[in-house]
Amino acid sequence: MTRRPPVRPADRHAFDTIIDARSPSEFALDHIPGAINCPVLDDEERRIVGTLYNQTGAFEARRVGGAMVAANLARHLHERFADQPANWKPLVYCWRGGLRSGSMVTWMRLVGWDAQQLAGGYKAFRHHVVDLIDTLAPRLDLRVLCGATGSAKTRILHALAERGAQVLDLECHACHKGSLLGALPGVEQPGQKRFETLVGQVLESVDPSRPLYVEGESARIGRLSLPLPLVARMRAAPCIEIQAPAAARLDFLLRDYAYLGDDREALADKLDYLKAQQGGETVQRWQAWARAGNLPPLFTELMAQHYDAHYERSQARHFSAWPQRTAVAAAELTPAGIAAAAQAVLALETARPVPAPADS
Repeated sequence: MTRRPPVRPADRHAFDTIIDARSPSEFALDHIPGAINCPVLDDEERRIVGTLYNQTGAFEARRVGGAMVAANLARHLHERFADQPANWKPLVYCWRGGLRSGSMVTWMRLVGWDAQQLAGGYKAFRHHVVDLIDTLAPRLDLRVLCGATGSAKTRILHALAERGAQVLDLECHACHKGSLLGALPGVEQPGQKRFETLVGQVLESVDPSRPLYVEGESARIGRLSLPLPLVARMRAAPCIEIQAPAAARLDFLLRDYAYLGDDREALADKLDYLKAQQGGETVQRWQAWARAGNLPPLFTELMAQHYDAHYERSQARHFSAWPQRTAVAAAELTPAGIAAAAQAVLALETARPVPAPADS
């Protein structure tokens, strides 16, 4: 019988279903996009087997663990896989492409399904993500959206996507708005590996011949770091600056960050981080407004004295093409104004000069 070549992470799209045989906690940290979690051992079972291995050795751990694996596989066959047709083609992986995924593949093949095991497991996929970002990021035809705080850059990105543009929404994948007050209520940021997997998934689908729009970010969003090759490409890419009047930006911020008034003490605590820059007296005034839920004067002074004061210097330091930026005016940041700004951004591509052909 001809031996099949090993299945690599890049081959995963050829399968009907991708199955993660690891425990729920491993799956939650990161997994292949689109995979379903069908654990061969759950978290408590893994703990029990690991303890037995350390205390009594491999045989006892495998004897007890084998019974648990058999029970879990039987449950999956009765429940998750019960309706799959005879020609179903699943791809199974675990941490390193070892016993857990191998056990599941063996039973699936006994049933008659053409199940395959991902060579190297999740670790191989993780290397694939890192290599993907390293390889693709330098080739991206990026357009970096810049603008002072409150310029609705993320909303404009969404409007661009609705109009068919390619978009990389880093703040969405990071579950954070990228500023001091950017943490989303009740939403934890993903781990670094999960964040990079989501970024890699977007880059893998990008058409390199078309522009990819991204918001101008620092090297970190909350506690997450942007992949260095992507940061380098962003720093060299053309910039588009959304220019909106302060009144429109304030109005947008009051709508977009209205939830900050729901936990006033938490908002006041976050402002503590600004004492070294702004001085104790100023921050105490801001904290008093925060505790009173009085957001308009708080945001007005934050914009003028903190965000706007550092904005242009920060952009010039981070983006080499900042002096050659293209401006898009947004008189208002209502839904209609955001849609108009997105349309104006797209119109820049038709107006962009076509490079002259190289001499032969």
